[in-house]
Parts: sequence; structure tokens; C-alpha cells
Amino acid sequence: MFNTISDVKTALSAQRYIPSDEIATTVFLAEKLGKPILAEGPAGVGKTELAKVWAAATGRELIRLQCYEGLDETKALYEWEYAKQLLYTQLLRDKLNDLLAGVTTLAEAADRLAAEEDVFFSSRFMLPRPLLKAITSEQPVTLLIDEIDRADAEFEAFLLEVLSDFQVSVPELGTIRARHQPMVLLTSNNTRELSEALKRRCLYLHVDYPTAEQELQIVNLKVPGLPPKLAQQAVELVQRLRGMDLKKHPSVSETIDWARALLELNARHLDRATIETTLNVLLKFEGDLQRARRAMVRDEGDRARRERDEFGRPRRDDEGGRFRGN
Repeated sequence: MFNTISDVKTALSAQRYIPSDEIATTVFLAEKLGKPILAEGPAGVGKTELAKVWAAATGRELIRLQCYEGLDETKALYEWEYAKQLLYTQLLRDKLNDLLAGVTTLAEAADRLAAEEDVFFSSRFMLPRPLLKAITSEQPVTLLIDEIDRADAEFEAFLLEVLSDFQVSVPELGTIRARHQPMVLLTSNNTRELSEALKRRCLYLHVDYPTAEQELQIVNLKVPGLPPKLAQQAVELVQRLRGMDLKKHPSVSETIDWARALLELNARHLDRATIETTLNVLLKFEGDLQRARRAMVRDEGDRARRERDEFGRPRRDDEGGRFRGN
């Protein structure tokens, strides 16, 4: 699919995703080596988005398994359609009566029914879930196993067979091997440590917050129409917030949401009122909002002091005669 790392960057960029060199190299190697990618990093930095654009760039269907506490094999792999089995049992009642004709004991009846149970535990009555869909797909697919760190350690262990041999074991049907090996991307927000066995089967990729330059590129790409100066101010403020001791730092997706909000509000520049009324798009905890507002007031005080001399008069620039500061 990709001959060079540059091909990966070009294909992902065409999907409006700005990949770093490390991301492009990891995707290239995953395609060449046929290994899953484990992408770890803070929430909202583009890990899930990477799976979406990877699938779109390669023309593969994206199959998503959202992990959560308590997720088990039946929700991830397959379930039996008991209602359909019951319906067939009712419709085939006459056939069942014929089958049990002449039976005199319960044991003999059970033996005869057991001989026919393969009919009711076959693919006809199986409801495939994301993992089985990816394994049995007629076409190559991209499988996203999202937030694997939310699942229990037991489910993580269950995945090892899928990630190493790309096959699953169904007691009633035996081993089912992948028709086409899916490209797999697992994401983790680092809420718990994953096992070494899982990491060993994957190419590890750490996705961190972007630099100011990269984030400005993302904002310009995702929110066209935002004035360049405003976009730069917005990114600078987000980067400052990430340097503060907050319960939750703003993610890239929240930066994009904020930029869209500023565009909808027809803001031309960032003043205190605009920041005050829209800061809740970036920060989602009251304590973080209060801490950010106090820092903003402190910054304004410091800036005002820098712009005044010891007598309270406006300080002038020595060369251009302009006021210092912003």
C-alpha cells in the first residue's frame, strides 16, 4: 500500500491529519511488518483519529471496538441469537416430534437432540461482534481497539491470540483464522499499565500534545477562516494552560472546538471578556477554570507593571518610541 514513509505522510495529510515523522514511520512499519500499533498518550491528542484516517487513506473499512470496564468475549467476539434459535425451534416443532418419535426415555431423547445441536450452534445463529467481524471480513479492514486501558486485565489477555495469530477460538466451531489480516490500532490513555505481553505484540507509539507550531497547523487546517492572529493567540493560550498544574489539560480536540467557537462568535482577537466567556470550552473542571482565571489576572497585572515606570508613567520604547509589552 505504501512504498515509502513519505507516501504515508502524503496519504494521511490528504485526510486532513498532520502526522509527525514518528507517526508516519510507525504506520509504514505496521503495514510492512503486519504488526498492530499500540498508541499511548493523553486523551484527545488524535490517537483515535489516526485509526480513522489510516482506514480512509487505505480504503479499508474501519471496525471499532470501544473498551470499557466489564467488557468480555461475548460483547467483543460473538453472541448466540437465542431468540432466533427459539423461533426456529417453534417452526421446526413437527420435525422435532419426528426426530423424537419412538423414544422411551429422557436419556435417549437427549442423545438424539444432542446429535442435532450443531444445527443450532452454527454461524447461522451467530451474531458477530467487532473482533469476529474483523477476522471474518471478506475485505481487508482496519480494526480500532479503543481505550484498551479501560478493559480488565482478563480481556487484555484474551486479545493476545487475536493480536499474535489473528485468529479466534470458538468452542462450538473451532478456530477461525482471519481471511485478511486486519491492520490493528490499539489506543490507551495510560489510566493503567498494560501488560508486557500485549506491548510485545505491538509497535509502540507515544502520541503527546503537539508543539505550538504543529498545533497552529492543525487549527489552520481544521478551522479555516479563523483570523491568523487569533489562531496564534488561541494556540499560545492553550500551550500556557498545558504548562499549568490543572486536573485536566485541554486536548487538541478541545483546541479545535474552541477555535470553532471563536469563529462562530466572530471574535477578532482574544480579549479578557472573550476568554472569560469561552474558557469552559477548553477546561472542564471548576477548579481548573478558577485557577486559569487567577493566572490570567496575575499576567495582566505583571504586564501592566512592565508597561509603567516607577512613577506610574507609561514606559516608552527607546528606539521606536512605542509602548513596551503586547
